[in-house]
Amino acid sequence: MSPEEKDRIEIDSKLEQAGWIIQDLKDMNISASLGVAVREYPTSSGEVDYALFVDEIPVGIVEAKRKEKGEDITVVERQTSRYANSTFKYIKNEYEIRFAYEATSKLIRFTDYHDEKYRSREVFSFHQPKTLKRILEEKDTVRNNLKHLPPLETTGFRKCQIDCINNLTKSFAENRPRALAQMATGAGKTFTAITQSYRLLKYGKMNRILFLVDTKSLGIQAANEFYAYIPNDDSRTFNEIFGVYRLTKSYMPETSHVYISTIQRMYSILTNQELDEKTEEEIDENRDSIIGTKEKEVVYNPKYPPEFFDCIIVDECHRSIYNVWKQVLEYFDSFIIGLTATPDKRTFAFFNQNVVSEYTREQAIVDGVNVGEDIFLIETKITKNGAKIEMNQIVEHRNRQTREKRQEELDEDINYVPAELDKEIVNPSQIRLIIKKFKESLKTQLFPHRTEVPKTLIFAKTDSHADDIINIVREEFGEGNEFCQKVTYSADDPEGALNSFRNDYYPRIAVTVNMIATGTDVKSIECLLFMRDVRSKGYFEQMKGRGTRTLSKEELQQVTPSATQNKDHFVIVDAVGVTKSQKSDTRPLERKPSVSLKQLMMEVATGAKDEDTLTTLANRLVRLNAQATEKEKALFKVKVGLDASTVAEQLLDCFDEDIIEEKARQDFKCAEPTEEQILQTRKTMAKKATEPFYKAEIRDFIENLRKSHEQIIDDINIDTLQFAGFDKDQKQNAQKVIESFHKFIDDNIDEITALGIIYEQRYKDRPIVLEQLKALYEKLKMQNISVDRLWDCYGITQQGKVKMSAIRQITDLVAMIRFEMGRIDALWSFQDLVDKKFKDWTFKRNHAEKTKKLTDEQLEWLRLIKDHIASSLSIQPEDLELSPFDSMGGLGKYYQVFGDEYEEILKDLNRVLVA
Repeated sequence: MSPEEKDRIEIDSKLEQAGWIIQDLKDMNISASLGVAVREYPTSSGEVDYALFVDEIPVGIVEAKRKEKGEDITVVERQTSRYANSTFKYIKNEYEIRFAYEATSKLIRFTDYHDEKYRSREVFSFHQPKTLKRILEEKDTVRNNLKHLPPLETTGFRKCQIDCINNLTKSFAENRPRALAQMATGAGKTFTAITQSYRLLKYGKMNRILFLVDTKSLGIQAANEFYAYIPNDDSRTFNEIFGVYRLTKSYMPETSHVYISTIQRMYSILTNQELDEKTEEEIDENRDSIIGTKEKEVVYNPKYPPEFFDCIIVDECHRSIYNVWKQVLEYFDSFIIGLTATPDKRTFAFFNQNVVSEYTREQAIVDGVNVGEDIFLIETKITKNGAKIEMNQIVEHRNRQTREKRQEELDEDINYVPAELDKEIVNPSQIRLIIKKFKESLKTQLFPHRTEVPKTLIFAKTDSHADDIINIVREEFGEGNEFCQKVTYSADDPEGALNSFRNDYYPRIAVTVNMIATGTDVKSIECLLFMRDVRSKGYFEQMKGRGTRTLSKEELQQVTPSATQNKDHFVIVDAVGVTKSQKSDTRPLERKPSVSLKQLMMEVATGAKDEDTLTTLANRLVRLNAQATEKEKALFKVKVGLDASTVAEQLLDCFDEDIIEEKARQDFKCAEPTEEQILQTRKTMAKKATEPFYKAEIRDFIENLRKSHEQIIDDINIDTLQFAGFDKDQKQNAQKVIESFHKFIDDNIDEITALGIIYEQRYKDRPIVLEQLKALYEKLKMQNISVDRLWDCYGITQQGKVKMSAIRQITDLVAMIRFEMGRIDALWSFQDLVDKKFKDWTFKRNHAEKTKKLTDEQLEWLRLIKDHIASSLSIQPEDLELSPFDSMGGLGKYYQVFGDEYEEILKDLNRVLVA
């Protein structure tokens, strides 16, 4: 059989998979099925390889070539076009050849000649006949519709969302297949995507859109946003206009318009695999993994053919476009929109550098879409240096999973480094010291005016580490179970725990390993405590994003009642040096973090030799070797025949092109080995590298060695604090806020000049001024600058000139304006100034010759009047009928207490206290 004949068999198979009946010309019966492909059909310019008939009418052609022609397949387009414009023999009725395919056994390209500026594109397989019939019946093509989308009605949209949608619209109009929207966390990526989905369905006449996420919780979150969305041009919700369906099983109804799925589930559907639902829940900073069974290629699925979706929107696309997941995206004949806050180089490359939005977190903070962070460092001696446990000490050993404990005397010194903390070694003193300092700093430096702990998320290294943290947090804060809880996928009812943390008063502190490290919204979080380091730059940015969401005062008070302002910043408490450690864009060796070591070895034992599996197995052996004692390392070499590092090295060498080529030169005794020789060498090396795992006794030994590792509890070394305070860069961040405030003053100088009458105007006119001050403050808050935040920034940048003790209020805005404009040299709160002036006034009055000493009852009234002036700038007689004066008898009682002086005293206090 010739190569051409083999390729034709493959092309026949692909046509038949798509539902076409293939016939020779001599046996032609175009009524035999909806779609018939007739081989070698004669035209006025020669025989076309396949003529495609739908409903007995010729509508398309296929020009077949051998696979070696794949590199020149676009040249074939001229030949295809010639056939399409030729006269088909025997056809007397009107017809039009609208669809053209150029195909090899490995590649198919497709053109719809009705597209304006039609352009061929690669497709996974041929379209089904019913698809072409539907396209023929439509008024215009989707790509033509996309060239004529109406302008966006921008009411209720942020500028960054408008820019993104407009640029996406332009990208679609130019028929660009992939587009990347980089938008900061909190900028409304999902809202933007839903808006564009609505426009694509309504005006672009798309049939179905796939919204891909990589965890179940993000799918639920996205579905809720779709359900709640109401477009500007309709009073109905999105789900009432277009059906929204979240996939929870391996079934997709054809009647919906938007399908929300994890990429794991879609992969399992296309590969006909059972889905382990745990893979829909886990995120890892190293995650480029696949489903926990042997990797399979995506194949044609007649139930869900490549044309099933017109557009795919990939949420958190920096995690979901690589390795096996990439097959899902390339299977469907769809536009692809990527959404992410943290793209890396590969992300830009995948989307052909077609970036429709570059809205960074820095810009989002400037625009008030996000809030910025303060960084507070907690450095301890053991966290930085590790410690030594000397031999002959009796120490506790604890099983990591069962928590079973036993005592044992050490027969050698143990020197442990920081990287071993909370893995091989647990030092409760180190955890306790960090938690103690965190608790103390909350009241003194981080959130001094709060009566409750702000919503705090602690990032732990492992589930075992998370449990240790939870127990110590509850002890140190003197609180019960509901105060601090684990929110990880291993917890009971993880979604319920997450909802409680998001919406309820308790828990105040949540501890997670990775469930809410990325993507998940908990807007009320004001503090992130890192007790694990992160090496991935993108993952760290995503983790920081958990604290950057804005929240109004009213919404914040629903879970944190003592909050007095909008959420205007959050705090990163860095207890492990995460803000200083070097970050990388590259992915480490771990490719399948959700697959156990036991399962990896079983996959290899049953023939798996793909790069992800062998590379991940090598990485696990490297880790195991690092954890093993010298005795265990020696035993490994005896049992396996090689030490663990050598086994790992051989696994990695299977994918090192230089090593493979050099080995091929040696084996075949040649200077330049052929591709076949290199392939043979690779197979030989892989076989040798995986041989140990074919033996059940070796697999059992390695698995038992992993299980045997216990944690040593170091109760001997007591940790000491080395530093606790704001990061040195904190001053720069605070200065940025002050610079924004200075610009605000310049932009509103006319209103601020008018406010100068506070100091000259009669007190009876001050209520009007207070209303003007409130209006000015509302404008300032729109820039996410509150009185509290601004005062704290002055405290950081102008130490010694700012009194930090008092609770701030709106009247302090006047003092800060005057301070920033250089009118005053020191910054005291308005309350402090009023208190000081009141103290001077009462002292002077009590020691004056012509006045009587104030009684205790009079002083009680005067202190309340003083507090009212501090918050309202003035007091008038009618105010004495309001709270809290009414409970003391109101204006009438005030007259009785002060007699004829009642009016003069009010005037005097209005004048003296606000001067």
